[in-house]
Amino acid sequence: MQTKFDAIVIGAGPAGSSAAILLSRAGWNVALVEKQIFPRRKVCGECIAASNLPLLDALGISAALRANAGAELSKIAIMHRDQIIFSNLPEALDERYPLGIALGRETLDTLLLEQARLSGAQVLQPYSVKSIIGRAGDWSCTVKALESNALFILQAPVLIAANGSWETIQSDRPQRRLERKASDLFAFKANFTHATLENGLLSVLSFKGGYGGIVLGGDGLTTLACCIRRDCLESYRLAMPKLGIGTVIEAMLKRECKGVQHALNGATLKGRWLTVGPLDPGVRLRAKGEIFRIGNAAGEAHPIIGEGMSMALQSAWLLCAHLLKSDHNKVITNSQLQHDIQRLYVQDWRKQFLPRMRLATALAHIAMRPSLAKPLITIAKNCPSLMTFGARLAGKVHCAVEQDMISFYSTISDSMKKSNISSLGYMDSLESKRLYRE
Repeated sequence: MQTKFDAIVIGAGPAGSSAAILLSRAGWNVALVEKQIFPRRKVCGECIAASNLPLLDALGISAALRANAGAELSKIAIMHRDQIIFSNLPEALDERYPLGIALGRETLDTLLLEQARLSGAQVLQPYSVKSIIGRAGDWSCTVKALESNALFILQAPVLIAANGSWETIQSDRPQRRLERKASDLFAFKANFTHATLENGLLSVLSFKGGYGGIVLGGDGLTTLACCIRRDCLESYRLAMPKLGIGTVIEAMLKRECKGVQHALNGATLKGRWLTVGPLDPGVRLRAKGEIFRIGNAAGEAHPIIGEGMSMALQSAWLLCAHLLKSDHNKVITNSQLQHDIQRLYVQDWRKQFLPRMRLATALAHIAMRPSLAKPLITIAKNCPSLMTFGARLAGKVHCAVEQDMISFYSTISDSMKKSNISSLGYMDSLESKRLYRE
């Protein structure tokens, strides 16, 4: 097995696979390491904002997205107790993709991973990362094949962490806090068939101790997701001690949000409830870090604004834009250049994502506290357009990636479809690294 690469990407979620596609198409030799077997379900609200659709089109999966996703998301609602307030979602400037969609992670992640493979990345799956040693310009990554227990040492000058919020690998990330707090948030997700939720409606849930969302995706499958404080979760479980946690959560949401009760009346749970936590919102990347970080490995917003996938996809594009603007040989041989790229990337990341993270934090704390949520909901009821404005502030129609880079990769994707050749061969034939830099 090949063990020397230009870049090692850890994690094949939307961020990691996107980075692997972009770098591979630019002629980089990329290893993409993923410990889970796809397709697999994940705790996620599963909404893809309109701002991301041009990126996914440029990556070559637009047709498959449309074939599997639900209706375009054109409306937003707030569900709180017996109230449901509606408004329109803002439209993006790109006439091809004015509105977002809902799509399960088991579909999206698989599509992107396969595109990374087609683009020339070497996919190691299912492989776990056992250790990482080194520094920028000289990394050694020990991985274990989960099906055979064989160990391999991968080497690369560039290392990209895209393994989400729950990494266990040695790295330069600060240690997660270990103490238990009443305010710790736990996330839950379930899918239902035969729900009566309106097509194209993205609903935000507000209840004591938590918040959530419900949306109808592809194949008539409804996704219900929520975050709940530890102390409130314990009180809900104590009130229904003989029932499983999923049943407790579902009953609570139906009781606290009548819109959920109406939507799930007659619905059937598909699969089991998924849970993860405690969540750890905040910024994780550092300007002086040795490892490049994208997706939740870089930073995590409160899920209330549904921008997790936006931050994953767009952070991957931001990083790759910086890596590809410099000479390939210099990037992989010059650690100081990597440090300079890291600093510029972190500046861009903070500029693009910190405002929406702060908005998400504010909205999350309001939604979890009825005394704060009530006046805000009254305002929204009297002026629903504020909900549209809030969705715009949250980043639903703003893409952090420059249009020139999107157009460049869109051209490559279109040419690949017409010629039916590998993306790596196409990039080599056009000397596209030189063309991109010029």
